[in-house]
Amino acid sequence: MLYKIFQTVDQSALRFPKKEAFRFRNESISYADLASWTNQLAHALLKSGVQSGDRVGIYLNKSLECAVAIHGIMKAGAAYVPLDPLAPLDRIAGIIQDCAITHLVTHDAKRRQVARLMNLKTGLSCIIGLSEEASEDVLRAIGKPVNKHPTNGQLVNSQNANSQDAGKDRNDWSVLSWADVAAESTTLPEVAIMEQDLAYIIYTSGSTGTPKGIMHTHASGLAYARMAAALYELVPEDRLSNFPPLHFDQSTFDYFSGPLVGATTVIIPEEHTKLPASLSQLIEDERLTIWYSVPFALIQLLLRGVLQERDLSSLRWIIYGGEPFPVKHLKAIQNLLPQVRISNNFGPAETNQCAYYTLPVLTSSGSTDEATTDEGGETISIGHICPNMSAMIVDEDDHSVAVGEAGELLVRTPTMMQGYWNRPERNARAFYQREVQGGLVERYYRTGDLVRIGVDGLLYFLGRKDRQIKSRGYRIELDEIEAALLTHPGVEECAVFPVPDAEGNNLIRAVAILKPEIEANSGVLLKHLGQRLPAYAVPVSLDVVDAFPRTTSNKIDRRALQRAAMEERTA
Repeated sequence: MLYKIFQTVDQSALRFPKKEAFRFRNESISYADLASWTNQLAHALLKSGVQSGDRVGIYLNKSLECAVAIHGIMKAGAAYVPLDPLAPLDRIAGIIQDCAITHLVTHDAKRRQVARLMNLKTGLSCIIGLSEEASEDVLRAIGKPVNKHPTNGQLVNSQNANSQDAGKDRNDWSVLSWADVAAESTTLPEVAIMEQDLAYIIYTSGSTGTPKGIMHTHASGLAYARMAAALYELVPEDRLSNFPPLHFDQSTFDYFSGPLVGATTVIIPEEHTKLPASLSQLIEDERLTIWYSVPFALIQLLLRGVLQERDLSSLRWIIYGGEPFPVKHLKAIQNLLPQVRISNNFGPAETNQCAYYTLPVLTSSGSTDEATTDEGGETISIGHICPNMSAMIVDEDDHSVAVGEAGELLVRTPTMMQGYWNRPERNARAFYQREVQGGLVERYYRTGDLVRIGVDGLLYFLGRKDRQIKSRGYRIELDEIEAALLTHPGVEECAVFPVPDAEGNNLIRAVAILKPEIEANSGVLLKHLGQRLPAYAVPVSLDVVDAFPRTTSNKIDRRALQRAAMEERTA
């Protein structure tokens, strides 16, 4: 039996020792080598003072070392915390301090950022992954003389360099290279941990602007890996795409489910994620069988990836999640790749996943009208609650709503997070508990997602609870306006957001990117909306732009748009 996430690597190392576990550019690592390397990293961490339950940061660009860091940290009994390599350093420093991270796994490409993080006095005491040259550069940059520990050879600052405790005090620094890690034992270290212990923490944006850490255990991560592998019928012959960055929760599908079944995961280089034609060529060259990403990446592949020129016959399943997928683009992909199953993977990072929907296979006439969209034809169903889960749809008073009525989705699942790191007040609001027979308490996560059950028995996503606003006394769902705007044939992408006026009333603003081959303007689009929405839901203004600000996971950054509009209003 597997109880801990890292055991998936060790199991596949026994079953498929020479098989490629992960690939990146022209390099790869076998399951046997991955098992050995992760054991070595675990030993290095333990010798450097890491204890069970500690949090270890991963500050890496996409690389094979990402897989080593994830499973090696967990083998040491610690929890890994992926840090966005492109985020502002103040944000990174805030996460390191919030999570009390003392050990950081990185590589030479981040030497300058590491030096700045040290100067920010984040509490870091050990850096793993820098070469001796890079380590010396960092130590000089922070004004510390270069010195080596007399017994273990680790680079430390001169203070207490002859002490056995050098490198452990938060005022001291120790640095281990990957070469140092490779000198450690390849056997699995003996660490007393169990499936309910913390395995990883993923930070997401908070409503107040301060990132919040989502805590997952080995049990919740492994439950998700098993469920996803079963839902999407993963087999050892599969070749998975690791498109999302490590700090994005979608990455757990590749790093957990892939090793669980012994599949090969191809880590997609950043340069390919920004060039759709190059990305589609990579899919062909690597003979990928499973694709998982946000809709944006798939839309870019559809519009600019020259998919019709590629041999994508190996691709058998496309999974998307993270945000709604415009129906017109989704059907276009389905028509272009009729042999591929397409599934909507729905759920917040707090539950990994809680619902799924696989589109019906195209008929000979090209029709997919069986339970695909809602009554208006504008929203793809999120389908059914996943196996081994329980759900409720409730109103504002936590009373169950009738079939067809809108309510918030509450989920009880083994894939659910333990809670938010160091956020007791948020945890109190995030969960709904009810006592059942015998004093047993059922614990549900409040997703904040508004859903309803359709006449077809499927779940439909209506928007975020916090995307519901009141304007001029009317309750309005901003996602409904976006869905209506996307029905115009000239709209490629759009975003709708509220901007308060001088009196504090919410005014609705919209921004759209148009397709180059279709002529349209703001007036045309507003008229289009006026024909589909009540007057109070039509935006007061609509701007046509060439590009949107985006988050590191390629989602539209609506907050940035809102801030820009508010600054423009007050200028």
